[in-house]
Amino acid sequence: MTDTPSLRTGGRILVDQLRIQGCDRVFTVPGESFLAVLDALHDTPEIDVVVCRQEGGVTYMADADGKLTGRPGVAFVTRGPGATNASAGVHVAFQDSTPMILFVGDLDRGDRDREGFQEIDMAAFFAPVAKWAARIDDARRIPEYVARAWRVATAGRPGPVVLAIPEDMLRDEVEAVDRPAVPSVCESPDPGAIATLFELLKEAAAPVAIVGGADWSPCAAHHFANFAARHGIPTAAAFRRQDAIGNDCRVYAGNLGYGPNPKLQQRIREADLLLVVGARLGESTTDGYKLITPDHVGQTLVHVHPDPNELGRVYHADLPICSDMSEFAQAVDLWTDPDLVRFGAGDEAHAEWLEWSEPQPRDGVAMDLGFCMKVLRETLPRDTIVGNGAGNFSGWVHRYWRYASTPSQLAPTSGSMGYGLPAAVAAAIRFRDRQVLCVAGDGDFLMNGQELATAAQYGADLLVIVVDNSSYGTIRMHQERDYPERLSATQLKSPDFAALARAFGGWAETVERTEDFAPALALAQERRGIRLLHVKTDVEVISNQTTISALRERARG
Repeated sequence: MTDTPSLRTGGRILVDQLRIQGCDRVFTVPGESFLAVLDALHDTPEIDVVVCRQEGGVTYMADADGKLTGRPGVAFVTRGPGATNASAGVHVAFQDSTPMILFVGDLDRGDRDREGFQEIDMAAFFAPVAKWAARIDDARRIPEYVARAWRVATAGRPGPVVLAIPEDMLRDEVEAVDRPAVPSVCESPDPGAIATLFELLKEAAAPVAIVGGADWSPCAAHHFANFAARHGIPTAAAFRRQDAIGNDCRVYAGNLGYGPNPKLQQRIREADLLLVVGARLGESTTDGYKLITPDHVGQTLVHVHPDPNELGRVYHADLPICSDMSEFAQAVDLWTDPDLVRFGAGDEAHAEWLEWSEPQPRDGVAMDLGFCMKVLRETLPRDTIVGNGAGNFSGWVHRYWRYASTPSQLAPTSGSMGYGLPAAVAAAIRFRDRQVLCVAGDGDFLMNGQELATAAQYGADLLVIVVDNSSYGTIRMHQERDYPERLSATQLKSPDFAALARAFGGWAETVERTEDFAPALALAQERRGIRLLHVKTDVEVISNQTTISALRERARG
């Protein structure tokens, strides 16, 4: 005989499915629209509930947790403003190829299409920025929807799924059959394609690899680094994928994106074979589709990606390979071909990156951020997890920090401001045995600075560097380039960030001179919990490569 399923509320069924699928943490701002879920979580100690202070922080944290674990980051928000606030993090997860499931508490089923309180057509609203957006109207089908959401979020190119969950549906008491945990599906590369790749490598004079992106994992990082180092292939990281392989790998060539090493860009232009693994070759990585054009005339492109729909979507691929990233990396690592001579360019490219990533003293400035980054990388553990949002301040991090292999970088490829702090909080809660560093600009920090409350509530051990130039620096840089000396809407008046950190129970120090940074960092490292250094800089030094004066001079001349 088979046991008859017992009656459960929709909320209980939903939480049971999350537990079955292996979810151990959810991020939320509570709402009355999913009280039945919150009640079920009360009796589910296997799932931690992290309460955030704004729904954007909820989905940024869920995105970071998805990046760190490879499993869907799970989030719950309410309808209307909760959902719209949360949409920023959904967009990040979409462009970053991060597995995520967002549940949105919704109005009762019988009140649809009346423009009820906070009503939004969730499926329509999220469709452009989610892999799948749907609504669960029958509590009996919750196991089906959750299992499908888990599969969609993780399969092929990972990404976010959004499910609307009506309030009355969650209160229904029904019989439902649980679905088992969704097994992982790993697609191995075609052996013939691997053989063709090695034939192309034997014919190539100047191959370059570009790595990092969808489905990347520690396993992929390990095996691809072995393969690239053994054959001497210069290996560049896609935009904000700098932890794709350990930066101490002897062929690591640096990162693409905004402000990369000109020598690396030249290598990309001169490459006759491009091996792109995991990356979409998006706008940022390719410098607006100009560094590598979609038709890449004169260059052979081998594009390896877990989603067949991505292959050939924008870039013509001479050899498309659909594969799980770990499976591909293991395949090329284990493949032996005695006729393939090791390239010397990999060692040369790594030497060029080492030189590029070594900060040089900058005279005439009170605060030298390059020196600060050097002090940080020499002081903090090599496996430190570094989170940042968007802004010119991040250029110093990307250029001068040296990342360990994945997961150690949390940075949105979508360029979303306010991401760094919530992401770092999620990392500090997930990996309590690792150092977590958040670097944020003054404008960037204040978009989600309230999540220091979440850090305090859950005892996160977190070091925060707020780089304060009293400006929206990236926009100011573009403004000075296009409309020199005509400032409009880019100036800021910053608060006392150190006092703000203390208000959340943290330790803080304000630093205004280069020589004071190392002692302040040493004091911070003697403590636990929230530690914040408010680093004041001169807006004149607008990026790690130029100044406002130089931009104005260039515009005049």
